[in-house]
Order: sequence, then structure tokens, then C-alpha cells
Amino acid sequence: MPMKTLLAALLIALLTGCATGPVIDHTYSAKGQSSRVKFVVLHYTAINLPQSIKVLTEQTVSSHYLLTDEAVPVVYGLVDETRQSNHAGVSNWKNYTLLNGSSIGIEIVNPGFTESPAGRIWYPFPQAQVDRLIVLLQDIVKRHNIPSENILGHSDIAPQRKQDPGPLFPWDQLARHGLVAWPDAAKVAAARPVFDLMLPDVAWFQARLAMVGYAVPQTGLLDEATRNVIAAFQMKYRPITIDGAPDAETAALLDALTTPAVKPVAAKTAA
Repeated sequence: MPMKTLLAALLIALLTGCATGPVIDHTYSAKGQSSRVKFVVLHYTAINLPQSIKVLTEQTVSSHYLLTDEAVPVVYGLVDETRQSNHAGVSNWKNYTLLNGSSIGIEIVNPGFTESPAGRIWYPFPQAQVDRLIVLLQDIVKRHNIPSENILGHSDIAPQRKQDPGPLFPWDQLARHGLVAWPDAAKVAAARPVFDLMLPDVAWFQARLAMVGYAVPQTGLLDEATRNVIAAFQMKYRPITIDGAPDAETAALLDALTTPAVKPVAAKTAA
């Protein structure tokens, strides 16, 4: 075989090998594996639909899904769930940091808020949009086996810099579908009078917020960072007042979420 022909054949073989990749035998599958997806993080876009599509497809920021605010909402899949999207940024929840790699991000078209002389004006989420989101979340949770305490807002994982999806997001509706961990109303009502009489100190609030999953200072001081975390918690569970103050109702909600249920002791029978 002439030298030129041999070199050409070798080059073709090399290129073909690069194109097809290595041969992988999938006869065996490891028992010790799980989905990389541990969390779902919900956002509002704070811009309209055309701008949302442009930003989330042409810029560095991205999300796995975009849920529109049309009369019949559409869910756009922008990033495959097997790949990382850039939606969470600097973030923390429980023992996890930088949640981009372990979460699915859902951007919801919503204006967010506008500033007015009377304060911020927040925008509600249309019921059709919420209904579509619930169906999407149910599908994601089922496929990835995500626990209810890991369906989060951007404000949960980055309370020092984010407010979305805001105080008008209907977390209670998601809770009624079993998608979000929610404080038992009877426990909250029972605990509230106790905290009205004596409010726990700041260290208690910080410890309980950390038990829920928030990244919060453990200093015993009511600093700005702690107030921001309390406000994020209130925005989710008590949105009527989101001032970041450690009040009795917030304490009762925290207590209901973090106090383990007492299991009844079986009665002993006589021998």
C-alpha cells in the first residue's frame, strides 16, 4: 500500500474513532446511585415573557424550565435536566452549597414588584399558572424522588440577596398537594400563646432556622443577616408581615416545623 494511502487510512480510522467515542459495555449497573437532582428552586423572572425568553436563552443566566403567564400557560424546557443551568448562584440549603449542580430551576414569568411611595407593590400569580406549575412539580418530584422540604424559593437559598418568588407566591397551594413541607396549623395554634408570654431569644430563632435548612448566623445577635433570613422564612410561611422581626407567630411556625412528632407509647399488657 502506498505511503499516502496508508496515512489517509490511518487518519480516517482516527477520525472515525473520535466521532463514535469509546465502546461502553452497560451490562452492569451499580446499586449505589441516585438522581443528581436534590432540590427544585422557584424564581420569578421580574420581566415580561419576550424579555424572559431572550435573557434565559441568550445570556449566561438560565433555567431548566420557563413557565409563561399566558391565559393558557406554556412550559418551555430550556436546559435538559441532566445538565446544569445557571439559576441559583451563590446559594446554601442544609449541608449543600452552590445548588446549581444539584437542583432544577424553574423561572416563572411574573413582574416581581414595583416600588411606590407606600412601599413595594407585589404582583400575584394567575391561578392557571399555579395549576400548571403544580403539575410540572409533581412530575419532577416523582421522577427524582425529591422530598417536600427541598422544594424551595430563591429567597430560601439566597436570603441575603434574593426575594423571589415573593410574598404573593401561593406556597400553601403547593403544600396542599404535598409538594412543600408545611407547619401543622394545630401545632402552631397550640404554641402561639406560649410564645406570646415569653419570646425565645435570638439564638433560638437562629438555631431553628438552621434546622429548617437556612444558612443563618449562629451568633445570638439580631443582625441584618439574621433579619434577612427571618424575612425569607416569613415570606414563605407568614407573608402578611415580612419585617424580619422575631415575633411570637414566627416562633410558633418555626416550632411546628422543627419539633419532631411524639410517637405514642404502646400500652403494656399483663402477662
